[in-house]
Amino acid sequence: MVERSKDWMDQAEGDLDHAKNDLRSGFYEWACFSSQQSAEKAVKAVFQKLGAEAWGHSVYDLLNNLRDKVEVSGEILECSLELDKAYIPARYPNAHPSSSPRRRYTRKEAERLIGYAEKILKFCEGVLSKI
Repeated sequence: MVERSKDWMDQAEGDLDHAKNDLRSGFYEWACFSSQQSAEKAVKAVFQKLGAEAWGHSVYDLLNNLRDKVEVSGEILECSLELDKAYIPARYPNAHPSSSPRRRYTRKEAERLIGYAEKILKFCEGVLSKI
């Protein structure tokens, strides 16, 4: 397996930039989803660097599996739980009882999830700098 943690982190940073652009443009559902994607890819970068397999899309599950090798704070785990809630419902109208995702997400939610993604990205950068 070729080690590509830098590529994963580069994409995580790009997804975070995408989330911020969507926030500015009022696409709050996409800002939330892109925040989740940023965090997921940042955690997968750590797995890459460790030479380990990373399966799935749940940031929480990935971080929980990472705890065997790295200390992960409760705050980071809590951030990941909320980010995971944007993985499917932010994209699919049938994930909600009515209305489309673009009517269900708010600026405040998008700002909060971007902040969570930033925390996880910084956490992963810190871990990568020590490996």
